[in-house]
Amino acid sequence: MKINYTIAECPLGLLLVAATDKGICSVTIGDKVGGLAEDLHAEFPQADITRDKEQLQTQVNTLLAHLVGQEPHPALSLDVQGTAFQKRVWEELRRIPYGQTASYSEVARRIGQPTATRAVARACATNPAALITPCHRVVREGGELGGYRWGIERKRQLLEKERETSEQ
Repeated sequence: MKINYTIAECPLGLLLVAATDKGICSVTIGDKVGGLAEDLHAEFPQADITRDKEQLQTQVNTLLAHLVGQEPHPALSLDVQGTAFQKRVWEELRRIPYGQTASYSEVARRIGQPTATRAVARACATNPAALITPCHRVVREGGELGGYRWGIERKRQLLEKERETSEQ
């Protein structure tokens, strides 16, 4: 597998976007270039991975526009790996409207697995395409934020920006 990636500054820190020739395979958020790149290599240890800003500029621009509220529904091709269950959860997450949230148990019910709340939370935690698959829109039953792979403060910022933008 050949993967190209780039890292760009964004309002949340650093944004890594990686893609195969079929689509985006990873979008992650972090604070250190080295850490993001190391995580990508660990996730795809057999892949031929190259840093290439030029080839991914359109995808990066779309995600940066999304982060500032100009692109509520980034229409980017995905090439993500996951179990059938994870893919169903990720698909359902993409149905949560911009500026809104759903609880883990709501997502479980929507995919026809009402007792799979913990499995839904795990699928959110392993989401390979942050922002495109908006796992940040999933909250605890009482509306509390709960965890977020890239930090609870980033989750809070994403949700606040979405609410602010959708109210305009």
